[in-house]
Amino acid sequence: MRVLHFFKTYWPDSFGGMERAIHAIACGTADHGVTSRVLSLSRDPVANSVEFDGHQALKAKLDFEIASTGFSRAAIGLFREQAAQVDLIHYHFPWPFMDVVHFLARTGKPAVVSYQSDIVKQKTLLMLYRPLMKRFLADMDRIVVASPNYLATSRDLAPFRDKCTVIANGLAERDYPAPSGAVMTRWRERFGEPFFLFTGVLRYYKGLHVLIEAARLSGLPVVIVGSGPMEESLKAQAQDLSNVHFVGPLPDEDKIALLMLSRAFVFPSHLRSEAFGLSLVEASMFGKAMICAEIGTGTSWINRDRQTGIVVPPEDAAALGEAMRSLDEDKDLAQRYGAAARRRYLEFFTAERMADDYAALYRDVLEVRS
Repeated sequence: MRVLHFFKTYWPDSFGGMERAIHAIACGTADHGVTSRVLSLSRDPVANSVEFDGHQALKAKLDFEIASTGFSRAAIGLFREQAAQVDLIHYHFPWPFMDVVHFLARTGKPAVVSYQSDIVKQKTLLMLYRPLMKRFLADMDRIVVASPNYLATSRDLAPFRDKCTVIANGLAERDYPAPSGAVMTRWRERFGEPFFLFTGVLRYYKGLHVLIEAARLSGLPVVIVGSGPMEESLKAQAQDLSNVHFVGPLPDEDKIALLMLSRAFVFPSHLRSEAFGLSLVEASMFGKAMICAEIGTGTSWINRDRQTGIVVPPEDAAALGEAMRSLDEDKDLAQRYGAAARRRYLEFFTAERMADDYAALYRDVLEVRS
């Protein structure tokens, strides 16, 4: 079986949460006889069209971007050419240009879409885009949603629930290097006391302004790993707090060391733009208690309240600080939550389970179409 994935970005240009999920699907379904290729946009398509972990990463020339949406004239022809060589197309939503390419190419091939998030921020543009979006979703054979929470709360998915399937995003432990003793020692010496950890891109919907205020209220140490468009304003908010530490983006080995040394993982995203929360899956993989906010998405499906951690109301710094304090004061509770998080990872969020589910979905779609 041959599958073409289509998304706006992919390795080596970018390798965030969406790209890691595509990578895990492509690698994992190979064990089921699926040959994958991934088509994305790039400013340097010649240099960045490469073989990557057993599958092709193909690039079309990125012409320009509007509201985080990349456009490419070359992509239309390249997509049509690649689609002719595969059995099934796997789209990754949202990316409005992708919808346009789908209808312009008119491949007639079976198609599924991983619906990662509603469009939340660009409300005016959404009004213009919604008719095309509805037509695109209606044209899909199946729509995959990463959590039952998101499916239940998405108004845009409501008309299409009969064709929706829940497949959780998963991660493979083999992709995460064990930190060396020297790396562990270096971070232990820098942050000796138990601390609370956040990792991710510093975006507007991550709720980090709430975490900083919770650190102010609780006095507990917080380590923030990552960079992004909100970095300067967040640093300004925390400039008088000695217990908030920005360490910037780090290699996986360092990030894992900090995760292992932390008391708990805090993920305070407060808007539905945070549709799943792959960083929570990382935390559960390493057996860490978690704190997140209830926003009706995958975050509170990964982190079950009072089972794997604590779920608090969004944008409530006092509640967030109190949750942090409870885990700081009760090490045994944090360890119990962490052990439960590890068990939940093994049951629901491994890359192997995700790949098994996608391979089964592909076979089902092709059988129905045959």
